[in-house]
Amino acid sequence: MNRARLASVLLGIGFGFLLSWAHFVDPDQIRRMLLLQEPYMWEFFAAAVVVGFVGIRLMRRARVRSLLTGEPVRWSVAKPERRHVVGAAIFGVGWAVSDVCPGPVAAQIGQGIVWSLPLIAGVAIGVALHFRREEGSAPAREPESRGPAPLKAGTPLPASSAD
Repeated sequence: MNRARLASVLLGIGFGFLLSWAHFVDPDQIRRMLLLQEPYMWEFFAAAVVVGFVGIRLMRRARVRSLLTGEPVRWSVAKPERRHVVGAAIFGVGWAVSDVCPGPVAAQIGQGIVWSLPLIAGVAIGVALHFRREEGSAPAREPESRGPAPLKAGTPLPASSAD
C-alpha cells in the first residue's frame, strides 16, 4: 500500500471515529438538526467551516506543500452552475428523507448498523448515474487525440507516488 492510500485509510478511519463521537451518525440527532430543534450540529458545522476556511488560507499564504505529493496548496474558484444547484437540491432531499448523508453512512456501516446498507446502495446508484450521465454528455474524442493517454487500471495517478 503506498503512502497516499495508507494516509487515506487512516484519515477515513479518523473521520469516521469523529463522526461517531460527535453523534453525526445518529438519525434522531440529524432529524432534530434539520427541524431546527437543536443547534448542536449547526454549531459544529459552522466551527468546521471557519477552521477550514481560515486554515487553508493560512496554509496557502505560508506556501505550504502537500505532505503526500509535495504540491503547493492551491485551488481555483468556479462560478456556481445549474448542475451544482440541482446536485445540492438532490443531496438535500436525500439527506432529509434518509436522515443521513454519505459520510455518516460509511461510519454507520463501520459500526455494523445494518439498516444503513440500503442507504449506501442509494449513494452507489447515485454515483453510478452521475458517471453514466457524464459519459453520455462528454463530446466524442477524436482517435488521434494529442492529449495525455488514458490511464490503465492499476496505474498510479500522476500526483501519487509509488512508495
